[in-house]
Amino acid sequence: MKVLVTGGAGFIGSHVVDQLIADNWQVVVVDNLSTGRKHYVHPSAKFYACDITSDELEHVFAQEKPDAVIHQAAQIDVRQSMIAPLRDATVNIVGTVRLLECALAHHVQKFIYASSAAVYGMPLGEFIEESHQTLPLSCYGISKHTPEQYIRVLSEQYGMDYTILRYANVYGERQELTGEGGVILSFIQKMLMNIPPAIYGDGLQTRDFIHVEDVAAANVAALRHGAREVLNVATNRSLSINDLVELLNEMMSMRIEPVYLPAREGDIRHSCLNNHKAREVLKWEPQVSLHRGLNQTIQYVRSKMSIAHS
Repeated sequence: MKVLVTGGAGFIGSHVVDQLIADNWQVVVVDNLSTGRKHYVHPSAKFYACDITSDELEHVFAQEKPDAVIHQAAQIDVRQSMIAPLRDATVNIVGTVRLLECALAHHVQKFIYASSAAVYGMPLGEFIEESHQTLPLSCYGISKHTPEQYIRVLSEQYGMDYTILRYANVYGERQELTGEGGVILSFIQKMLMNIPPAIYGDGLQTRDFIHVEDVAAANVAALRHGAREVLNVATNRSLSINDLVELLNEMMSMRIEPVYLPAREGDIRHSCLNNHKAREVLKWEPQVSLHRGLNQTIQYVRSKMSIAHS
């Protein structure tokens, strides 16, 4: 069986490719390298430097004829989505529809889509289930949610199976140190430079942090499970930003106090996704403990910083 992975040179996509190859799948990677890195692509995968919005995508499908698609390519910067909503929509909405057209034309059996907790908007309770209302607070949230509807309607129309995975806050190795980069990576980098990390608000806001290896495993599991399902990929546990800084200080044997800045308008106070449905449907559960995941990420940032300074 052959799987085409979009964004397979990126943070999450490259981990998905690694796990697929470890499980003996044939893998084709499509990535325009705007944020991905060619050296992240597993040497056993076939690579196409291609944009998902381009006509070239059709040629890749015609050449490779994949059995399944795992769609990770996206514009992921929330702030950029508000500054340049048209570009955000072009990549995330138009790009996904383009991919769907190719998948349907070439009789792809299964389509797996990387969605986001951003589709939910402001949580109405402590744990967000998949049935929670979808009222995004950002253009990014809109552009991740809209393709879900295209996938559902077109798959029902043409008989293609799909699984939609809504990710919590993903962190880990290969995440970029520049740009938004995730709060965990940003904090580690600053603390290693002896710079106090900035917390917006009182630090009591909570997030559900899941390691990239567990997210990749959920994608691989979705190739065989989760017919026409929407599933949260999360740890089902929340951690406050204050506790995150405390934990990083402890793990790195430091004592750096954060600086507190005014809360950002529109920031969600508490976010924790219920993962019970994914556990049941995908026969999957997170394997990477927070301690192990943070330790691996600290080592990754240290090595990246030492290379940058050498």
